[in-house]
Amino acid sequence: MQKINYQKKLDGIIDDAVKSGVTPTLLLHSCCAPCSSYVLEYLSRYFKITLLYYNPNIYPEEEYTKRVCEQKRLISELPVVNKVDFIEAGYNEKEFFDAVKGLEDMPEGGERCFRCYRLRLEKAAELAAKGGFDYFTTTLSISPYKNAAKLNEIAEELGGIYDVKALPADFKKREGYKRSIQLSAEYGLYRQDYCGCVFSKRAREKEMNERRSDIYVDNG
Repeated sequence: MQKINYQKKLDGIIDDAVKSGVTPTLLLHSCCAPCSSYVLEYLSRYFKITLLYYNPNIYPEEEYTKRVCEQKRLISELPVVNKVDFIEAGYNEKEFFDAVKGLEDMPEGGERCFRCYRLRLEKAAELAAKGGFDYFTTTLSISPYKNAAKLNEIAEELGGIYDVKALPADFKKREGYKRSIQLSAEYGLYRQDYCGCVFSKRAREKEMNERRSDIYVDNG
């Protein structure tokens, strides 16, 4: 199966928009402020962006509140060409647990994560269609731990269902992830050490405990 260059496809859409003189509207789902930093800096030159914060996967609720506050702060402080609007879709962890039911013990990066991708992308597609946006996409592909091909595949499918165009994206390209780290440092953004859900939190805690045990044994 031929590998798709999503960045090249995005370049073509941007070039067409620039030539037309029309600035398209984009509903951008964001997973967190650090991941959105480069994406907003980059895409706000070419799109009128409304950022959607919909992440019922985040655990616990205090963590969700912390992340959404950082997202709002970044939007208020980051210089952008076109003003960025903000929508928070609310926090309901049951929506996440219902979506991944039966996959709780799956490893990170597998089918449980794909269900989570779909949950959040479907909300973005639904709201983009209702709001009359030209495109929708997510910041998730900036992470080296996220499957960009799967994200784009799901977005394309949902775009067909909701009759709204999915913006192709692999934001880790052109050192996007590196730039997001630089911007996070520049704005003092809170960078979490786990993906967001209770399962990734447990996996991270297990990893840290194992590291501490290894250090104890080595020094013993």
